[in-house]
Amino acid sequence: MATWYLYIPILLVLYVFTRHFLNRIHNLPPSPFPCLPIIGYLHLLKKPIYKTLFEIATRYGPILFFKFGSRSVVVVSSPSAAEECLTKNDIVFANRPRLLIGKHLAYNYTGLSWAPYGDLWRNLRRISSIELLSASRLQLLSSIRMEEVKTLMRKLIGHQDEPVEFKRAFFELTYNVMMGLIAGKRYYDCENVEIMEEAERFREIQIEALELSSATNYGDFLPWLKSSKLERRMIECGKKRDRFMQDLVEQHRRKMRSDPEGERKKTMIEILLSLQESESEFYTDEIIKGLMIILLMAGTETSISTMEWALSLLLNHPQVLAKAQTEILKTVGNERLIEESDLPQLPYLRCIISETLRMYPPVPTLVPHESSEECWVQGFRVPRGTMLMVNIWAIQNDPRIWEDPASFKPERFEGLEGARDGFKSMPFGAGRRGCPGEGLGLRIVGLTLGSLIQCFELSRNGNELVDMSAGTGFTMPKSQPLVAKCRPRPAMLNLLSQI
Repeated sequence: MATWYLYIPILLVLYVFTRHFLNRIHNLPPSPFPCLPIIGYLHLLKKPIYKTLFEIATRYGPILFFKFGSRSVVVVSSPSAAEECLTKNDIVFANRPRLLIGKHLAYNYTGLSWAPYGDLWRNLRRISSIELLSASRLQLLSSIRMEEVKTLMRKLIGHQDEPVEFKRAFFELTYNVMMGLIAGKRYYDCENVEIMEEAERFREIQIEALELSSATNYGDFLPWLKSSKLERRMIECGKKRDRFMQDLVEQHRRKMRSDPEGERKKTMIEILLSLQESESEFYTDEIIKGLMIILLMAGTETSISTMEWALSLLLNHPQVLAKAQTEILKTVGNERLIEESDLPQLPYLRCIISETLRMYPPVPTLVPHESSEECWVQGFRVPRGTMLMVNIWAIQNDPRIWEDPASFKPERFEGLEGARDGFKSMPFGAGRRGCPGEGLGLRIVGLTLGSLIQCFELSRNGNELVDMSAGTGFTMPKSQPLVAKCRPRPAMLNLLSQI
């Protein structure tokens, strides 16, 4: 009896081999070997996860089955497998897994990004696509984006030939753009003393929400390891953010009631409150706040990181920067600033953005999906309730799909419609759960980069190339914030002095 522990290795080996052969018998996708008890394959997940998953895929195939703790997960790393998941099986994979972030930071899975597929999600998608993010609505609010870009240009003039931390500059610009669209307010570099306290409150909440959103939560995969401290922080942050957003809603509601016939610049809150008056069941305060939050969370970090990566690439490839500048000068000239309406006539600038998104997709494995019923992918059975991860970083950096993928070659996108090349490049996802804010993100990135290229001579802060190593997190930040220098182009000095 005292030697029972000697059987533990035997039982462990039996478990591993039984699990391996059961997977094959049930026709599940291939899995690495071995799968450990309780934790499954969590021991394999070294950061950055998208690279680790790609390395495993090169050995075992483009569609893989994992047990991450108690969760079944399928990871796809090829265009054909991604296409099958997001077209043929699009409805099946239109659900979201119930992760802690969706519970406490997305109104108990009722926000657009984390809501399960169904009537609620369809209503949220309709509102965001038609009422908030349609081309006509974005055009109506284009002056807000233009004014923030002009503000950035003015600030850069004051720092001529000085090192500038562009991540911070892009951060402040993007958040001011989004809050301008949402509520008509600026919370960064704010000169309005009346809202200083409100701005500080917003900044503190947002920093905490970003930190919690990128935190690793093993409790999502191993429920018995749930962190009570992390969950308490999420609950408290969710409450603080809800109170802040409700205050904004009430401010706009009072403003509209006090001046019902007044001429106003339509913010997104005003648009939604106007619709609430006629369709209150579809436009509750909670839905309005949830939409505001997802616009902030999904529409900021992705744009910030894309602009920072793109400018870093341009500084390391001055010939590409010069070619982009030539295109802008031929199309727009020196007599006026670039505008959003010019972007469709600047195909090389769009190629630069597309190539940046290929090499450094903002969300490398997309927001995870979950199967609502059993389905088949590439001949393999995927059980109901399986989490789906689409490793778009792997697809977009695979040398079997892209020639010399590690090289920055914007020309590879010439002649293609937009950033998509079938399912070889899909930085905004695809199918029903594709990002509805793609148009807004491309406008912000295109206008900001185009303005910098048109107005300034940009240079590295020193002789060495910009460090292009990536950090870790749910998104794909640079490990080191970009610091660079800029000098106004002589031909643009007069125009810049007038903005």
